[in-house]
Amino acid sequence: MKTTFEKNDAGFAHALESKGEQAYQAHNESFAQRIKSIEDPNECVKTIREWLAFFRSGHVYVGLAGPASTSNSETLLDKDIIARYKDSEKINVNLEEFTKYLEAKKEVDYEGIWVSEPYKMGIKKIKDEYVGFIIEADGVYWTKGQVKLKIKADNSLVYYLRDHSEQTFPSVELLSDNYIKSGFVTLKRVAPKYDSNPEIERYFNAISANKPYFEIIDDKTTYLRIPTFNGGEKSVIDSVISANKDLILKTPNFIIDIRNNGGGSDRSYYELLPILYTNPIRTVGVEFLSTPLNNQRMLDFINDPSYGFDEEGKKWAQESFDILDKRKGEFVNLDSTVVDITKYDTIHQFPKNVGIIINEGNGSTAEQFLLAAKQSKKVKLFGTTTAGVLDISNMYPITSPCGDLEFAYSLSRSMRIPDMTIDNKGIQPDLYIDKSIPTYKWIDFVTKTLNNQVE
Repeated sequence: MKTTFEKNDAGFAHALESKGEQAYQAHNESFAQRIKSIEDPNECVKTIREWLAFFRSGHVYVGLAGPASTSNSETLLDKDIIARYKDSEKINVNLEEFTKYLEAKKEVDYEGIWVSEPYKMGIKKIKDEYVGFIIEADGVYWTKGQVKLKIKADNSLVYYLRDHSEQTFPSVELLSDNYIKSGFVTLKRVAPKYDSNPEIERYFNAISANKPYFEIIDDKTTYLRIPTFNGGEKSVIDSVISANKDLILKTPNFIIDIRNNGGGSDRSYYELLPILYTNPIRTVGVEFLSTPLNNQRMLDFINDPSYGFDEEGKKWAQESFDILDKRKGEFVNLDSTVVDITKYDTIHQFPKNVGIIINEGNGSTAEQFLLAAKQSKKVKLFGTTTAGVLDISNMYPITSPCGDLEFAYSLSRSMRIPDMTIDNKGIQPDLYIDKSIPTYKWIDFVTKTLNNQVE
């Protein structure tokens, strides 16, 4: 994996130049010692992820590969996955007794039954920590009784991802007695039930949403929540915008909430740009690192039906491959210009003010959207600095020769480098929302700001 990354990743040379050869050698020596004693596959993946963190925080991935597809039935495939994780930590809880215990309990804490799609779990206090265990899940990657999370005595959270690897967050919030929030983890209480705060309900509906939706905040303000720019959601995003466009274009203020939107496809935000537009939008292009392995992706576009390329797309891929194949070892701009300039015929009178709510969960395409949107005179960004995962992009997945590991690295680098880098810096808001304003009040804060009603 190290050799593959060094030879093919578009960001390797930039990271090496930024951090220095000596630091990289010391980093390698440290990890070479650590991996000698590793036998557990999950520990191996965790260690490789730490090694990769030297280069950047995103647009690179390693994980255990799923069982290879065979002529066996889907049930056998599921059994293979279940077998991989069967030894994960479990606790045995009598659910009926636990539910009765919760109903009689007077103290409000983390104990309860919670939902975080697609999981339903119980959280029970065991000694000095709260342990979250699966009640309902997919029955494949996660099965009943397996430990999904732990809230430690210091109020930190250990959360186990789909592949059962650990993700740790420094703190946990219990809001309105009915919600747990920590990092990207959001849980809604099912039992016992408590009265809820409408403002907090609205916040968690937004944060936990997996589909875009539209709301009217007041007679001056409309609101659009977009949780992801995933390419598969483009048609849904477009339909929500289309259904409400007339109202948006009659209302003075427009809030777009993209908190925790980690990216997807640039095409997914294209229908928003004409609404925000005031002047030509400049987008700096990317260069692709040409190597035999990297260039294979263009052939994949042509030969693999799952990519869904039409004949025009396949023609572009073949032409791109021919260009790249002649310039191995070089960074190649496949476009005719460095900067693409987008112009629209109309500057709409409304909305007059556009507030985009952002946070540290925004990266990749979400940041590309912000770079485009903030060129409009109407737009202000509200919240906290984004993740900073944009300069090195176009991920390409491969499987290790042994078939045990899935690895994805990046094929392109932005031509903004080194003059305007985003990676490891992020995009700062125009109006920083500080910690004195709870996250569930952000929508209200932005609404008042756009209406010139800040107290």
